[in-house]
Amino acid sequence: MSELPLFPLSGVLMPFGRVPLQIFEQRYLDLVRDCMKTDSAFGVVWIRRGAEVAQRGAASPLLGDYGTTARIVDWDQLPNGLLGITIQGGRRFDLLATGARANGLVVGEVELRPELLPAPVEPRWQSLLDVLHSLETHPHVQRMALQLDYSDAWQVACTLVQLLPLEEALKYKLLGIDAIEVLMGELDVILNQISGED
Repeated sequence: MSELPLFPLSGVLMPFGRVPLQIFEQRYLDLVRDCMKTDSAFGVVWIRRGAEVAQRGAASPLLGDYGTTARIVDWDQLPNGLLGITIQGGRRFDLLATGARANGLVVGEVELRPELLPAPVEPRWQSLLDVLHSLETHPHVQRMALQLDYSDAWQVACTLVQLLPLEEALKYKLLGIDAIEVLMGELDVILNQISGED
């Protein structure tokens, strides 16, 4: 069990997934500075209910029971003057308890889940690989500069979940799945529904 600074988000971060963020709250500017200085990770947890931005008098957001560690892989000053960063998902973790630092930053007691060991992409999952290749032609995805091992089913599945326009509640459910066969099966059903084949 270890303590991890948390960045609650209205979106889900998958292992291997990349997400661009705009940073403007002081507590998160401090978090980004500290993580870049020490090359350390922080935790991203989905907000089930509530707001990303702290509001005086508002209740704390209700967070998910599990999340993903994140590292900063790119940063830049955006045209609007705000700090823009790109984060990449790492290990999944279970969130056991939360507290807050003096600056309002949420910290969590977390237990890391086992690493996602590489799993071969089976022939029956080829259609999912094809969908991922087609998504990568999109300019928004190209800007993320993904670096994937297409022979690893976990990387294929997690990146697909990150990129597909799915409801965040569904992405959160998929993040919790521990077996690659189950995750690939769920993705197959979802893609059939999206394409109208089901």
